[in-house]
Amino acid sequence: MPKVAVYNLEGQTVGEIELSDVVFGAPVNEALLHQAVVTYLANQRQGTASTKTRGEVRGGGRKPWRQKGTGRARQGSIRAPHWVGGGVVFGPKPREYRLAMPKKARRAALRSALSAKVREGNLIVLESLVLPEPKTKLMAGVLRRLSAERKPLILLAERNRNVELSTRNLPGAATMQATDVNVYAVLSHEKLVLTKDAVAKLEEALG
Repeated sequence: MPKVAVYNLEGQTVGEIELSDVVFGAPVNEALLHQAVVTYLANQRQGTASTKTRGEVRGGGRKPWRQKGTGRARQGSIRAPHWVGGGVVFGPKPREYRLAMPKKARRAALRSALSAKVREGNLIVLESLVLPEPKTKLMAGVLRRLSAERKPLILLAERNRNVELSTRNLPGAATMQATDVNVYAVLSHEKLVLTKDAVAKLEEALG
């Protein structure tokens, strides 16, 4: 079982925690991580982009000039694609970008992402995370003492308004509930900061 230190809000080591081998000691499957990220990003797309073809653009019913005798190139419609204001060729139309990934594969990918953070030494466990008031300066101080100022993702066992409000103005920082975390969120942040309660939630959900 991987072991990591447990810190308090002052950045001092107050103990050690044994992490589940199943959740935090899994082999890192890069192909599965790639699939999970591609699926997540595809599912964020709205698919509402739309352009008009030459048949949908208003106007252009009459031939602009006669076929022969003008010295100009023959034209059939002022709404042809090569005219300004004309239709678009092969432009986007509303479509569904959604991809599916089996539940077992999603869970395995999340285990891989969490295990990668442990191996890199980028997973930090806090005894607890309680702030007396919502203040960015307080959270910035905590992260500085933990050496986790650069793009941290803070995972909580349950919503904490003070922590959320204190984090939202910090560049690159984010907070999530442990049960809502996904592979993209874990991989796109450099440091992963969890409370002991959040570790328990993850082990319960993924173990």
